[in-house]
Amino acid sequence: MSPFKNLEPAGLWKYFEEICHIPRPSKKEEKVIAYLNRFAREHKLDFKQDNTGNVLIKKPASPGWETRQTVVLQSHMDMVGEKNSDVTHNFETDPIIPVVEGDWVRAKNTTLGADDGIGMAAQLALMASSAVKHGKIECLFTVDEETGLSGAFALQPGFFEGKILINLDSEDEGELFIGCAGGIDTIAVIEYDHEEIPGSHTGYRVMVSGLKGGHSGDDIHKGPGNSNKILNRFLWNINNRFDMKLVRFDGGNLRNAIPREAEALFSVHRDDAEGMEEFFNGFVRTISKEMATSDPGFAMSMDIAELPGHSVDQDTQLDLLYSLYACPHGVMSWHPVIKDLVETSTNLASVKFTDNNKIIITTSQRSSSDSAKTDIASMVESVFRLANANIRQTGGYPGWTPNSDSRILSITKSAYKRLFNMEPAVRAIHAGLECGLFLEKYPGLDMISFGPTIKGAHSPDERLHIGSVQKFHDLLEEVLKNIPDN
Repeated sequence: MSPFKNLEPAGLWKYFEEICHIPRPSKKEEKVIAYLNRFAREHKLDFKQDNTGNVLIKKPASPGWETRQTVVLQSHMDMVGEKNSDVTHNFETDPIIPVVEGDWVRAKNTTLGADDGIGMAAQLALMASSAVKHGKIECLFTVDEETGLSGAFALQPGFFEGKILINLDSEDEGELFIGCAGGIDTIAVIEYDHEEIPGSHTGYRVMVSGLKGGHSGDDIHKGPGNSNKILNRFLWNINNRFDMKLVRFDGGNLRNAIPREAEALFSVHRDDAEGMEEFFNGFVRTISKEMATSDPGFAMSMDIAELPGHSVDQDTQLDLLYSLYACPHGVMSWHPVIKDLVETSTNLASVKFTDNNKIIITTSQRSSSDSAKTDIASMVESVFRLANANIRQTGGYPGWTPNSDSRILSITKSAYKRLFNMEPAVRAIHAGLECGLFLEKYPGLDMISFGPTIKGAHSPDERLHIGSVQKFHDLLEEVLKNIPDN
């Protein structure tokens, strides 16, 4: 039985459930692309697909509404695939299992993919319905928003015709977004040699878990713990107190997710084992106190482990531990004009050892100021250059500058007040949206972004508020009814 059987609007929830059944991690959107093309054919709608995989489906105006301006409705197909390390789930083959818990929908042990599956579902429900009166609609579905915005980057001028675009990728019902941060990724690669681990050493595996994590744009200001920083802080102290050899460090996954878990394999001289274990117990107590408010689920475990016989060379061990400690993470500054908006932040996202003797450290920087974005990226770069790392910067994308005189903003504000008898908040968002890239390709595009309430995006705690979905659906229909003539 469908978990959404009694939820309204029924059409939207029907399509969201179908989308949950389709594996669609970033850069693996082939199945959902085929689903969208099939939907268009079944509903006899014109559609096209570009070389990158972006899909545009067009729905004609309702009879008598042909003179209304064309509106582009936009969402992204891909989802962040995050799970806890003890969960077995293949995001390339396995469906998401949604569960209704009170007023919320979440997934069983994984991210839900409401970011941005719920936006897609709203588009599909609208195209399938004949009840709503509207002008011509163009529904744009982009690929790979979460790991590189490559669909938006590759979008060519002329792919769509509309001059009004409604982005359906926001996560706070009652808030209308008219601006977003730009971003860039800074990736450091440190090469290392092997050293033999002395026979007098005892091996250990240490793990950090239970952190909330979250979206590196939407949640960074909440101060959640960073598993990479916590684990490195422990290893840094062990290295300074005892004869320690680092074997591996594995923490975090995605560039735009605050890391929740990290583990390391290391050894200490057997004469240091008792002192190291005593230090570990005190360290856990200290971090538990620090995380009591932001991450009450924090856990840290350590067990004796078998060793592979070799460790990282000592010079690289020091370079890694000291650079990770020095690398900034979190909010760097707040917007000087817009209240409660983070201006600049950076996320120490992942640390990975490869089989070819390389350590890859992925970080991402965001800012609504291009100069501040460049500055924080340069700061992170400098930290790792001091550690003899090779640096590359990728994924740079522009911000979206707010336009308080936007016509679609005025229409949407009036529609919201008419429906719900209250003023919506109008703000910019620290997360990155594709709108800045659209504006580069389509100068003069009038844009707004809104959506239902989603909490914990990019983590297994992601959940979607059921009541806000109805309001999101009603607002979208009301806005479309009030689009002016050409």
